[in-house]
This record gives sequence, C-alpha cells and structure tokens, in this order.
Amino acid sequence: MNDLVRQHTALSETDLEWLHLLVSEWQLLSDLSFADLVLWVPTLDGTRYVSVAQMRPNTGPTSYQDDMVGHLVPRGRRPLLDAALDEGRIVREGDPEWREEVPVRVESIPVRREGRVLGVIARNTNLLTVRTPSRLELTYLQSASDLAQMIAAGTFPYPGQQVDMDASPRAGDGLIRLDADGVVTYASPNALSAYHRLGLAADLVGQHLGTTTAELAPSRGPVDEAIVKLASGWAPRETEIEGNSGVIQLRAIPLKPKGTRIGSLVLCRDVTELRRRERELITKDATIREIHHRVKNNLQTVAALLRLQARRMDSEGGREALNEAVRRVGSIAIVHETLSQNLDERVEFDEIADRVIAMVAEIPPGKVECRRTGRFGILDAEVATPLSMVLTEILQNALEHAFTQGEGGRVEVSATRTGTGRTDGRLLITVLDDGSGLPEGFDPQRAGNLGLQIVRTLVEGELGGTFDMLRAEPRGTKVVLDVPVSPQK
Repeated sequence: MNDLVRQHTALSETDLEWLHLLVSEWQLLSDLSFADLVLWVPTLDGTRYVSVAQMRPNTGPTSYQDDMVGHLVPRGRRPLLDAALDEGRIVREGDPEWREEVPVRVESIPVRREGRVLGVIARNTNLLTVRTPSRLELTYLQSASDLAQMIAAGTFPYPGQQVDMDASPRAGDGLIRLDADGVVTYASPNALSAYHRLGLAADLVGQHLGTTTAELAPSRGPVDEAIVKLASGWAPRETEIEGNSGVIQLRAIPLKPKGTRIGSLVLCRDVTELRRRERELITKDATIREIHHRVKNNLQTVAALLRLQARRMDSEGGREALNEAVRRVGSIAIVHETLSQNLDERVEFDEIADRVIAMVAEIPPGKVECRRTGRFGILDAEVATPLSMVLTEILQNALEHAFTQGEGGRVEVSATRTGTGRTDGRLLITVLDDGSGLPEGFDPQRAGNLGLQIVRTLVEGELGGTFDMLRAEPRGTKVVLDVPVSPQK
C-alpha cells in the first residue's frame, strides 16, 4: 500500500498512516457486512482511482476471485465511487452488478480524515446465497452500518488504537451488542459460551455487561471499576478477564454513527486454552534456564576443586594438566551461563568467544595480545558448547607453544558467517598467531597432543566440519575451521 499511495496519489504521510489504521480494523467491517472491501484512492491528477488494499470476509462468499490491489480505474466508469468521493456520503443507489453470473450489491463508503475525503471503500456483497437473515445476521449488518457511518464521518478507526488482527478478537469469536447504558441487547452463541466459561449461569441479554463481568472476575478492589467501565463499552479498549476456570479476551468499540454514542460492540474470545499453553511454555522455559544455571554452578564447583588440587601438586606437568582441565570446564560453564539467561536454546556466540579469549589470555607470562574480528552470530546450543571447547584448545595451544617465555606477540581470532534464510550456513573460523610456527614434518591430523585430539574429535565428529593447521606467512601458525551452522534469520 505504501508504494501505491506514494506512486499514484497526493496523500501525505499522515494520511497514509490513517489508511494503515483503517486497514488494520476493516476485517471487522468486512465480516460484519458479509462483503468484500476494496479501498480506492484518487490518483494525483484526479482522473483515475487506484486500489491500494483489499479484504475478503470470513463470514460469507467473496465477490472477487482475483486480487484487485494495484488496479487503475478511470473516473466516470464507476459512478458510485465518484458520488461518494464528491459528495462525502455513503452511496447505495443502483441495481446489483453481475460478475461471472453472480449478482453483487455495490456500496461506496467515503473515508474521511479531518474533514477531507481521502478515498472510497467499495463494499461488494455476493447476493447468490442471500436468505432471510437471522437475529445474528441482522445484528452484524446493523453494526456494520454504524461502523460505515463512522468511517464516513471520520470518527473511526480510533486514533492510537492500532489493532493486531491476529491477536485481537474477531466478530466470529463472539459478539455482544450493548445499548447506550451498557445493557446487552444481543449476544452471539460464541460470546455466551465464553461467558459461561467464566462462570455465568444465566443469559446475557438484559444484563449490564460491565457489572456482570466485574462480578465474574476475581475481586480486585478499585480495579473492578475499570472492568465495569471497559466492559460497558465507554472507551475503545482491550483487556482479558479471568474468572472461575476460564479466561476471555474483550475488545470494546463505542458506536457513534451520528456523533453521539448509541451503544457499543464488544468482541470476545475464549483464550483459556491459549493462556494455559503459554503458562506451560513459560514454566518449561524457566525449568530449562534453571537447569542450565545449575549445570553452570556445578561446573564452576568442579573447576574450583581442580584448581585447589593443582595448587597441591608438586609436579609442574601435573599442575599444568589440571589448569588446562580448569579452562576446559570453564569454557563449557560459560555456554551454560549464557543459556541460563536466554528463552531459547540459541546463544550469541560473540560474547562467549570474547570471554573464552579473555580466560585463555591469562596463560602466557609475556605480552601476547589476543583479539577477535568478525562475528560468529547466533548459534544453537549443540554447536556452541563443543565450539567453545575447540576455541579454548586452539588458543591454549597457540599461547603455550607459539611464544617463548617473556616474548610478545599477537593472536587473532576471525569469524565469517555465510548463509541466510533458506540457504545452508557455514562458519569459517581462523586463528592466526605470529609465533614460532609449526615444527618441520608436523601433521595436525596425526599429532598426538591431547588438545589437538579433542579439537579433531569435536570438529569432525560432533560439528561435522573440517580442521587444518598451516604455516602462516611470514611467520606463525594459521588454524582454519569450517563448520556447518543453521542459517541466520
């Protein structure tokens, strides 16, 4: 809609925002009217109309099999559009049109904002299935007529009340019609069922909806007055009411077709099962986070015990082996700590990589600078845990063997992420140092060093990637990892 309005019309950005607000609401008008809606806006030169939005009803058959958005119609071809735009009134004159042997009643509703008519809604009703309307259908049609008059007068939609059509109740979920005093004049079967779920034993018709709703909700003192006011339909609001063993969602729409409030529409939906499942998911999320938190604490306890044991070791080799184990345990604990703070099993690995680099950088007695470039991005937990251990082993190996005691140097970890949307993702990691380099005849695929064995096992076995160590130019060592990862969203 933005592109069509900006390309073909003279409407301002504030006018466009009003049309967006209208389109966020007009599923309700379409459902209550049992009709298709097409929004036509005059072009910049005033000689044509362009259709910028379309809505089909959920309550009846469509009048348009094709998509109408983007169509251009010369002025004069559709007299009802011209009359509604020029006179600023709802136009219903004319005989039904025939489209593919289907009779269609066409009406035009001007869209007004601050006294100006921005465009026209063409309301097209398929008459093929018309029959004697029931009480529900009559209430729908009367409510649609009231909303149409409010659109023509510029009093609907309500400013600042942007509606999420997926989350907000719809007409088919449950509809209650109130008079000016907030008394129920009609309640659809779905609406009545929703209130029975709250604990209502009687019929709704004839009762004051605000008072009835407040009585069914748990006592909250002064808050009850807000519930009474909202359920009485005095202001355009949404809320949820929980009572007995049910939860219903309410949306109130005051009806002011001629400027004075004549009553209200209250849409309601039973969301009991939805809220129950949400609570279950929240409980599961909290449990998972607590598990990660406890694992992290246990790993830190193990690391502390290993550190104490290392201090008591007389053998320098044994002490260093225990310190390496402390760092390995610590890298896993960092991942679980990050997971304990997230709602899903995915982590931002850049933070983990920085903490691993800082932890391992304490090894050399000299002045070796460690830094990261590029981004790892968000990784799944099953990738992040082994990858943190791999990064720890490679950095330990570089800092222990690439530089002599007291020697300065640099170690750089770089990450490049590929793959977005549906494409396969890859993570290319390079660890480059400017140390002494690899000894002659060194084969990284056969080396018996425990750290390299861990790296090979994790990269090739768990991560399904590749691992290689090369001589760097002019000096130093380059370690290259290529790991498959989930595509970035």
